[in-house]
Amino acid sequence: MDYKRSDRVGDLLLEVISQLLVKEVSDPRIGAVTLTGADVSQDLRHAKIYFNVLTGSAGKADAVAGLKSAAGFIRGRAGKALKLRVVPTLEFVYDDSEERARRIDNLLKQTKDNQ
Repeated sequence: MDYKRSDRVGDLLLEVISQLLVKEVSDPRIGAVTLTGADVSQDLRHAKIYFNVLTGSAGKADAVAGLKSAAGFIRGRAGKALKLRVVPTLEFVYDDSEERARRIDNLLKQTKDNQ
């Protein structure tokens, strides 16, 4: 398989950021955050980090605020850990794919029951 460098950097970023969230970031707003994926631009200057909240969409606003406030700290530590010449700017994006999948599943069940 042929992996792009941006994919490899994204995987490493997920690993490092998840460790940082557990060990070094003490913000209670991001205690229930689970990282689900990373999308790094080809020039490695921008990264979207996708996350989900274990409490559902109820804690989404708090988690977004907590991650935005910790983004600079996380970026600095990730840059040191990965030893990259250019450390991507981090944008945290809520991943609602699980909720959409659940809604589609419910719709499919309803149509099946109506037949």
